[in-house]
Amino acid sequence: MLTISNLTKSFGDHVAVDGISLSIAKGMFYGLLGPNGAGKTTTIQMISSILPPDSGKISVDGLGVYEHASVKMHMGIVPQEIALYDELTALENLIFWGNLYAVHGKTGKDRAAFLLDWVGLADRRHDIVKNYSGGMKRRVNIAAALMHDPGLIVMDEPTVGIDPQSRNKIYELLDELHHQGKTILYTTHYMEEAERMCDKIGIIDKGKIIAEGSLDELKKAHAQEENIVIHFTGEAVSKLGNYVISFPEPQMMTVVTPQARKRLHDVVQLCTEGGIDITGIDIHDAGLESIFLNLTGRQLRD
Repeated sequence: MLTISNLTKSFGDHVAVDGISLSIAKGMFYGLLGPNGAGKTTTIQMISSILPPDSGKISVDGLGVYEHASVKMHMGIVPQEIALYDELTALENLIFWGNLYAVHGKTGKDRAAFLLDWVGLADRRHDIVKNYSGGMKRRVNIAAALMHDPGLIVMDEPTVGIDPQSRNKIYELLDELHHQGKTILYTTHYMEEAERMCDKIGIIDKGKIIAEGSLDELKKAHAQEENIVIHFTGEAVSKLGNYVISFPEPQMMTVVTPQARKRLHDVVQLCTEGGIDITGIDIHDAGLESIFLNLTGRQLRD
């Protein structure tokens, strides 16, 4: 559905996107993850034909994005910034965006009404968007991208800065789109979103795709250490054998080790010898966040 070949983009001496290639099959939910400044939004803007690449090719359903204007009918774009008119109602906003995609008249009005009902805003359709909460605007933003019923939906951090209830509603909408067979390209900073929803994940850093695969494939290719989380009473110890330990909370100790289940007996024995009175034990598998941080680093980026 979406094919990108050797895509590059520079701003002066800064290389924002450095030879990215990826292929997203029809019906796939693809997550593009990366730290700030990694090249995610620049890539999305080039796919959306907002920003021309320096080199490389982008095609959607076999049509070159910069060779065929009609390719835009195959794409729905949900930008990071809200793309709505504050002084228009939600219904008027959707009708406006529908008109741009030749969804006119009664067809456009019916489609807009259907989508507003679908995103849970039918009762607020005549309210101006200026009075909406951030989560409500995000849902209208998604609906606007679907007015022409595109096969590919490109979403750039659509759940950023919204309340948990709105985020959960958007997850429900995304699940339904996925089950309908829509192809989704999704950028996010929330690792749990990618773990929950994506068929395939690409990690981008410094303009390059540095890892790609399903969650299971990434775990196998970039195996990380597991954590044994021990809840205890009494005094904490400063050392536990040769294990790396930390204390994220009082009376909670984290032991970082590969093959945690095999080493659990050893860890418990050392705790007993150290006078630690264990009240509970959990084993946390290495997840996408630990893989992401290991590949991109833990240093803050602004």
